[in-house]
Amino acid sequence: MTTYTTSREIPASPEQVFAAMCDPVRLARWWGPDGFSNTFSECDLVPGGRWVLTMHGPDGHQYPNEAVFEEIEAPSRFVVHHVSQPRYRLTVTLVAVPGGCTATWQQAFEDARIGERLAPIVVPANEQNLARLAAEVLGGLSA
Repeated sequence: MTTYTTSREIPASPEQVFAAMCDPVRLARWWGPDGFSNTFSECDLVPGGRWVLTMHGPDGHQYPNEAVFEEIEAPSRFVVHHVSQPRYRLTVTLVAVPGGCTATWQQAFEDARIGERLAPIVVPANEQNLARLAAEVLGGLSA
């Protein structure tokens, strides 16, 4: 298994960050790397629920995705098993720190070779995804 871990401090409470992760309207705005948008056809945010979406790339390419929510522990943990290719498990943890929380994003690929091959895409994309999450949370706080 190949695992990539990225963390970011966000000046908001774990509850505020978790709210942006569990609202399909908000997820559609921030999920994915820079330049991507999303269309959700299913987002059943309960353990065992399905998450079906199409990511629209900045180049016009469509990326169908399907995942299953494995764990949702408000407001500290969110685990998704991406069951379409490439298969991986994404664990997001939120830990309160002075002035906000630390969001840690751990993406574990089932096939190490695929995970290693995707590193040049996944590593910067995960950083961008956390930056977009932070922007969504902070934008939502000022609204």
